[in-house]
Amino acid sequence: MARMDTITFLRPDGLVQSPAFSHAAVVPPGATTIYVGGQNAVDASGALVGGDDVAAQVTKTMANLVTALGAAGAGVDDLVSVTVLFVDGVDLAAAYGAAAPALAREGAPPLVTAARVAGLGVPGALVEVSAIAAVVR
Repeated sequence: MARMDTITFLRPDGLVQSPAFSHAAVVPPGATTIYVGGQNAVDASGALVGGDDVAAQVTKTMANLVTALGAAGAGVDDLVSVTVLFVDGVDLAAAYGAAAPALAREGAPPLVTAARVAGLGVPGALVEVSAIAAVVR
């Protein structure tokens, strides 16, 4: 096990080695944990942004995630786990391509869970992202 003053992302031998995600994470005692509820492609007034363009919706959704993290004193480098829900039938390559810049960081990537769903709570939304971050001080 690594030092206990940093978040350690594990990518053990015997599991697929993907540049897009890690398999487990160890958060040290005393870290501040931030939970971000489901973010969609809505603006500050609640209006859906991006129409039926999944890449545009993902871009706005990721911007909302960054804003929520920032309000808690965190950023994408502090992400431990990200859950992404896509409405069934969207272009996943376009969606992942739009998410990649917001999630890019040095070192091991966060844990990622993705699922296809029949629909989301926001009418017309094609993507929803929730996350857990931890800040080690």
